[in-house]
Amino acid sequence: MTQAAYRYAIYLSPSGPLRTFGNQWLGRDADTGATLPAPGDRPAVPADWVSAPARYGLHATLKPPFRLAPGANGAMVDATARDLARRQAPFDAPLALRALRGFVAWGLADGGSPPMQVLADACVLAFEPLRAPPSAQELARRTPHQLTDAERRMLDAWGYPYVFGTFVFHITLTGMLDPASQRAAIAQLEAASGKLLQSPLQVDRISVFVQPAAGENFVVARHYGFDGSTADGAGAAYLGA
Repeated sequence: MTQAAYRYAIYLSPSGPLRTFGNQWLGRDADTGATLPAPGDRPAVPADWVSAPARYGLHATLKPPFRLAPGANGAMVDATARDLARRQAPFDAPLALRALRGFVAWGLADGGSPPMQVLADACVLAFEPLRAPPSAQELARRTPHQLTDAERRMLDAWGYPYVFGTFVFHITLTGMLDPASQRAAIAQLEAASGKLLQSPLQVDRISVFVQPAAGENFVVARHYGFDGSTADGAGAAYLGA
């Protein structure tokens, strides 16, 4: 019997030059779980900037991490991801660097993207039958007293504050920073990666990431191309297929 991971998540995982740069910036490759050395041709990234997002790997959240509901298993996550990916069409999403809720991320350049919203909504709904309700401790970590009314309703209904009408696409590049550190991080990112954002993000796959055990880093289980192709990562065994 295939062992279930502690948590599963549905992410948008960039490919190509954005992936290469983002992995190097975070110092970790979520496909393999390997720690990456800092490139020698640019300033080192302070560890306290990236230690939090590096645990999750380079990604944008589509369906936030969840524990499996009773009766659900990794093979069901895999089958749902395959079916959902096959029903999507590729699209481009221009990106821009920005500060968001105290951290720095790549976000949508125009502030919104109907295809991205449709994809995110579809991911939330498709995997909902497989999600166990969050524990009281998990809900508390979302600091519900700091959320808007709309965000609190989303947390109560879907286990995450930022879905559907409160969804904001972002690829997280730092943890929570004070204003001065945010400005420094943005300046360093602009100098090192500004040219990468001249080309849009190509959205042509979704990915299942897994957290093998509580407190461990997330790793890629499998990427699912919209053309039906798949590519396994270090956590593929947790999908039971």
